[in-house]
Amino acid sequence: MQAARLHEYTDEMENALQIDEIDRPEATRSDHVVVEVEGAGWCQTDNHIIEGMWTDYVEQDLPMTLGHENAGTVVEVGPEVRTVEEGEKVICHPVMTCGVCRQCRLGNDMYCVNLAFPGLTTDGGFAEYLLTNERAVIPLPGEVNTTDIAPHADAGITAYHAVKKAANELNPGDHAVVIGVGGLGHIGLQCLEAMTAAEITALDIKAEARELAADLGAHHTLDPSEEDVEKEILAITDGRGAEQIIDFVGADQTTAIGPKIAGSGGDHHVVGYGGHVHEPSQTLVDGEFSYVGTLVGEYTELQELVRLVERGDVELRTSQYDLGDINTVAERLEHNEIEGRAVITP
Repeated sequence: MQAARLHEYTDEMENALQIDEIDRPEATRSDHVVVEVEGAGWCQTDNHIIEGMWTDYVEQDLPMTLGHENAGTVVEVGPEVRTVEEGEKVICHPVMTCGVCRQCRLGNDMYCVNLAFPGLTTDGGFAEYLLTNERAVIPLPGEVNTTDIAPHADAGITAYHAVKKAANELNPGDHAVVIGVGGLGHIGLQCLEAMTAAEITALDIKAEARELAADLGAHHTLDPSEEDVEKEILAITDGRGAEQIIDFVGADQTTAIGPKIAGSGGDHHVVGYGGHVHEPSQTLVDGEFSYVGTLVGEYTELQELVRLVERGDVELRTSQYDLGDINTVAERLEHNEIEGRAVITP
């Protein structure tokens, strides 16, 4: 089969991945599931993997097939698999978990001590076929398109995970700020609108992104490159500040906004990454302000997100690309030229 593989770390996206001919994976374990990939979302994390940013956190053996937002049709299952069968449409939770460690027992799939992460630690879905396991696959309703829904496997579930935490702290009439209405942010904004009765302000430097935010339910939009965000948020909230901030950018400039616009007890959820948090400890003590990290969500949260998609509450803005165009996608994303999510169709 054909697969897009990383052979060496590089900052040059135009030649980042190589299309190789490799063996099709097989179900060699009783819980294995082999999926014919029909959609594999490209994520900013893929760019970071190419750059070698993850080498300090996980072991990676190159060459490796990237792609961790995967959906398609089951073509082979191990003898003990009961959740799905051949011919069934599925979306794949990004990690393969063991199910028996303490974190799995608690439902914290992303903390599994024995996890394998296709596209990050093992071969992923930028290929014709993907090897995963039964604990990762979620059957899809017949009317849901596997290509369209693929980015929800990571982008969607991560945005949903952050919003669900924020929603627990938002009462009707409270204020939430969404920073960045791109590939993750436009999903998170819709989840926020569907799951809360909060007033929402969206920040983005791109006019098209602010227009999209308004279309998706934002009550206010601001351009942080042109407007005084602190002044505007305080005016919108009658001086009390925002209760919850969800940052889908995670740059130095965006993490610095939080303490300026948060009200007492406010949280700044960091979803995007690449920047730093530079704040004195007193910032956290004064008003009990918190930075909250966001990792990919739980298996059950992906199930919940699929229900929102099925109900029409959350939709993805996607563009599709052939496997041979994969380096074009990497380069375009590096230059912030892709609106919504890019999906590879192997």
